[in-house]
Amino acid sequence: MKIGKLDHVNLRTTRLDELIAWYGDILGMEPGPRPDFPFPGAWLYAGNDAAIHLVGVEGPEATGSEAKLKLEHFAFTASGLEAFEARLNERGERYRRSVQPGTGTVAINVWDPDGNHIHVDFTPEG
Repeated sequence: MKIGKLDHVNLRTTRLDELIAWYGDILGMEPGPRPDFPFPGAWLYAGNDAAIHLVGVEGPEATGSEAKLKLEHFAFTASGLEAFEARLNERGERYRRSVQPGTGTVAINVWDPDGNHIHVDFTPEG
């Protein structure tokens, strides 16, 4: 077995509509087809891939320890660094820029409305 690229990240949220809007506005993802699960949610697509699966939680489910678990971060590769930084600045989004030693890859670190840490990696060629 050989692992390929990250398939998707599943996030639980009490702010489903806000996260759908944020991932669309900031990362350019669009809601798309999702199986008919018996709970609220959305699948957000980057091109043809459902990269973010959102699960809406409410009531007691939203206060349990599982709902409070957080990832340290997840990452995407991208191109168009200058345009992305301009978008973040135009929208007043907080972000941190770093360069990976030895590779020249620029990581733009952002946080969604639930506080999930995402970094978007731009290679020197991208």
